[in-house]
Amino acid sequence: MDEIERRYLHAVLTARVYELAQETALQPMPRLSRRLHTEVRLKREDTQPVFSFKLRGAANKLAQLPAEVVRSGVIAVSAGNHAQGVAMAARALGVPALIVMPQTTPAIKVEAVAALGAEVLLVGDSYDEAAREGRRLADEQGRYLVHP
Repeated sequence: MDEIERRYLHAVLTARVYELAQETALQPMPRLSRRLHTEVRLKREDTQPVFSFKLRGAANKLAQLPAEVVRSGVIAVSAGNHAQGVAMAARALGVPALIVMPQTTPAIKVEAVAALGAEVLLVGDSYDEAAREGRRLADEQGRYLVHP
């Protein structure tokens, strides 16, 4: 293992994301491995509390934010997994979160985000309309916009 690989492995193993995200299994895929003539494993991010890898990115981003940003809060625009990841990470880290979602977002997704403690704002009929409003609110309120 060269120095770059050692540093990368160290960064992975000491990432702050593990304060929130769970370690997930690497499931062997024997049939696919045989077919491709190499070892293939499936990373089971669907076993995270929000059933998605999006929690990792959100937790990592929020953990790196400076204190003044944390006090102001964050905004995210999403109709799904990113919204839940940001909401869960924000709750765990004590960061106020506003999630802007299109009005067409399924109720089950809206309820899941609200249950994680984030404020939800339904805007527009499309992601693009919600994104415009999210950017506007981030600028107006001085909040950090967490991109997916």
